[in-house]
Amino acid sequence: MGFAVNRPSTAFSLSPTDRKRPAKKDADYLKWLHELPCVVTGVRPVDPAHVSYADPRYGKRERGKSEKADDRWAVPLCRAEHDKQHSMDERAYWQSVGIDPLQVALAIYGVKGDNTMAEIIIRNARQKP
Repeated sequence: MGFAVNRPSTAFSLSPTDRKRPAKKDADYLKWLHELPCVVTGVRPVDPAHVSYADPRYGKRERGKSEKADDRWAVPLCRAEHDKQHSMDERAYWQSVGIDPLQVALAIYGVKGDNTMAEIIIRNARQKP
C-alpha cells in the first residue's frame, strides 16, 4: 500500500506562490485621496500610502515577488506620517497610532468620490475607543 504526499492547498493562501498578479490600479482614486485629510493627524496635504501587509479578515494578499498593493489598499497620510510608516515595521506603526488601516482603506474606497463621507470615516478612525 502506497501513500501519496499531498501538497498543502493554496486556495486560501494570502501569499503569491508561483506567479505575480499585477496590482489593480485606480489613478482616479489615488488622485481623489489627495483631497482628503491625513487619517492620523487630520492635516493636509497628503500622500496615498499603500498598506503592504496581508490580513485574511479583509481578503488582503501579502505583497511578494515584486508585487505592489492594489490601490484600494491606500489611505491618505501626511508626508511626516508616511515617512514614519516606511521607517519602521508597518504593523507596529499602525498599532502605535491606534488605527486599522485596512478597515479604513476599504471604508474610504467604498465611498470613493464622496469627500463628506470619507472625512467622517477618517475622523472616526482617529477617535480612540
